[in-house]
Amino acid sequence: MQREHAVVDALRARLAEQGVRYLFAQFTDIHGAAKGKTIPLDHLGDLFAAGAGFAGPSIWGTALPRHGARSEYYGRGDAATALPLPWLPGHARIVLDGFVDGQPFPLCPRQLLRAQVRRLAERGLVLNAGLEPEFFLLKRDSVGRLHPADAGDRLDKPSYDYKSLTRQQAFVVELSDSLKACGFDVFQIDHEDAAGQYELNYHYADALTAADRHMLFKMAAHSIAESLGYVFSMMPKPFADMPGSGLHFHISLADADGRNLFADAGQSHGLSATGRAFLAGLLQHAPALCALCAPTVNSYKRLVVGESRSGTTWAPAHVSWGDNNRTTLVRAVAGRMEWRLPDSSANPYVALAAVIAAGLDGIDRQLEPPPPIDDDLYELPPDELTRRGATLLPQNLGEAVAALGTDNLLGDALGAEFVAEFLRLKRNEWIEFSRAVHAWETDRYADFF
Repeated sequence: MQREHAVVDALRARLAEQGVRYLFAQFTDIHGAAKGKTIPLDHLGDLFAAGAGFAGPSIWGTALPRHGARSEYYGRGDAATALPLPWLPGHARIVLDGFVDGQPFPLCPRQLLRAQVRRLAERGLVLNAGLEPEFFLLKRDSVGRLHPADAGDRLDKPSYDYKSLTRQQAFVVELSDSLKACGFDVFQIDHEDAAGQYELNYHYADALTAADRHMLFKMAAHSIAESLGYVFSMMPKPFADMPGSGLHFHISLADADGRNLFADAGQSHGLSATGRAFLAGLLQHAPALCALCAPTVNSYKRLVVGESRSGTTWAPAHVSWGDNNRTTLVRAVAGRMEWRLPDSSANPYVALAAVIAAGLDGIDRQLEPPPPIDDDLYELPPDELTRRGATLLPQNLGEAVAALGTDNLLGDALGAEFVAEFLRLKRNEWIEFSRAVHAWETDRYADFF
């Protein structure tokens, strides 16, 4: 107990020296949104005892009752995550793990990922992950409609455009500098394929750190964009006639010495037997993984089959893999793999936990992936894709949720409580969307008959 007090006192002193007066005690709900409360620095110790208290039923995805001991959700701080926030002077963030009735809460997304990280650690393994967030900078017009923030961003092919990128340097530089101050190794920022779309890349980390950093990236980007009068959006496909936003995962397994266990230059596509088995697990569970990595109705406007309305797409539509092939679900490259399914609406803790569970199943069963496809899948006719074994991913949220509901192994690995609540929320989301009347319908049918 004395040692714990000493750690807290040292942390409080360090943060005070850095000008911190308040903590944003932050957790992540099931949808991947940052939540929390402000705590004066004097009460830092409260976060390491019982934790910060929250009304459990007020948090998306807890399924907690409105009365009794289990109605209280407590977030206990992870001291290693305490960092001053450059965009919010006087404040630091500390990440919380969810506890209910004194026990780790299995529906807390961070606890969900911790459980899968422990499974790896028992085998002497670490999953390293580099998350590549794509996003839109938008602005509301006088009637509240959203448009790309830069009215001059109108090129048919805006990728890497100098003018559009430099016009947003106020946002780009403040975001990059803020993340660097938080320990991120930011190494590039670019303009992507759509008007108002950007990508920021930073160095990989172990799975839990990667998820924590992704949440901090989103918090910084939201605040900085808002200060400039913009809307930061990670909606997968905000515009039908433009490409959508992905959240590609560059992943590899390392042993206790940091050696990459996926890399084997002497094997096909540079992947070791371990790498191929992990990949096979991802492909085996891909339909169910869609629900967790592409978790919104809008996600499936990105995962299109055939010609995209935007004229270009980098999103996968089939269960497949290949050598440095950006048209496949998994791209094998440089002794690692790029998991291209996730989009920017994915909860990073949930998606990474699911990836670990699926990959470990492949390793445990020593699965072999199907033959790679090293051609452009967008140019192959459907019968050729079928002949090569490239099956179709779910094409809407309803299909993805159904696939997750029948994937018993993934369900058992992630926990019956979490999966049941996730399925409940997502089934309701799909039903609500399916019953809504959309502008497309009224435009087409109102006076058609």
